[in-house]
Parts: sequence; structure tokens; C-alpha cells
Amino acid sequence: MASRGGNVSPSLDPKGTPQFGLVAEDVKKLNPDLVVRDDEGKVYTVRYEAVNAMLLNEFLKEHRKVEEQEAAITELKSAVAKQQNGMEVLTATLKSSIANPEGDRRARSEELFTANRPQQSVRVQ
Repeated sequence: MASRGGNVSPSLDPKGTPQFGLVAEDVKKLNPDLVVRDDEGKVYTVRYEAVNAMLLNEFLKEHRKVEEQEAAITELKSAVAKQQNGMEVLTATLKSSIANPEGDRRARSEELFTANRPQQSVRVQ
């Protein structure tokens, strides 16, 4: 709720302490249900009890958004960490491949041969 505070006359306070409030005309622009009108229909004052409930409701909505954003950030950090780990493994593999290209080809050939070889099953009778 974007409204400017209004300074209420210090003479309203018995101790002379300045009191602060909302400008009813500004509140009416934001939500007409939060103001009280006089007999002539002019804006008279702010319904502060309703403002408090509305502000609490808005605070709770924003708090839920913050919690959802924190959960999303945690998930993103985890995904970035996994990607970083994958990049490190890939970099190490590439460095190894560049340093020993023949050995890398032999290892891949052995992996392919082992992976594609039919499995033999042993029967126990």
C-alpha cells in the first residue's frame, strides 16, 4: 500500500505528542473500503482496524513469496553445483584425452566391447 503518512494535529494528543496517520484521501484512492465518510459523503477518516488486517494479509502474502523464492534459489544453487561438478569431470576427461589420445581410444573400445558383449548365464541344476 503506497501512501504518504499524514501528521495529525498535536492538539489532539493530551500530552502534545505528535501523532502520525494516513491521509484518508490517499487511502481512498487505493481502497475505498478503508475509509469512513461523513453524512455528506465526504471522506472523513481511515478505518485503521481494517488497515491493520489488510497490512497483515499483504505481509503474509509477501512472506510466502519470499519463502518460495528462497526454495527456488536453493534448488538453483544445487543445480549449478551439479553442473559445475559435471564440467570438472568433463574437463578432466578432455585433458586426459588430449594428453594420451591413444590410451583413451583403447579404453573406449574396451568399454564398448564389454558393454555390447552378450551376457552369459550360468544355470545351476
